[in-house]
Amino acid sequence: MNDTQSTDVQSEDTLRTITKETAFEGVNNYCHREYDWSVAKDNPDIMYVQMGKETDSAYQVVFRSYTGAFVNFYVNKASGTTRMVEKVPSLNVEEETGTFKLFDYLEKQ
Repeated sequence: MNDTQSTDVQSEDTLRTITKETAFEGVNNYCHREYDWSVAKDNPDIMYVQMGKETDSAYQVVFRSYTGAFVNFYVNKASGTTRMVEKVPSLNVEEETGTFKLFDYLEKQ
């Protein structure tokens, strides 16, 4: 019984567990790579990343920009696919802005 081919099909990423901590770490890394944090150098409280609500299927991580916009990241617990929804409360605007793979923003262990 040599069925290694079926296990080879699974990627390394699908074997990793997505926890609340890994969801936060991946989104935090994404935000620090993709957004300009230099404006928060003198006032770090104007930008932050924090955990939001958790459902059976996803973790929510919230990024607050210095502009007052919020980006809600919904990390799928099974796949690591992360959906982004940007909200601008002052303009009453909400828009889906894309997806990314959480594992692309985690340190390889």
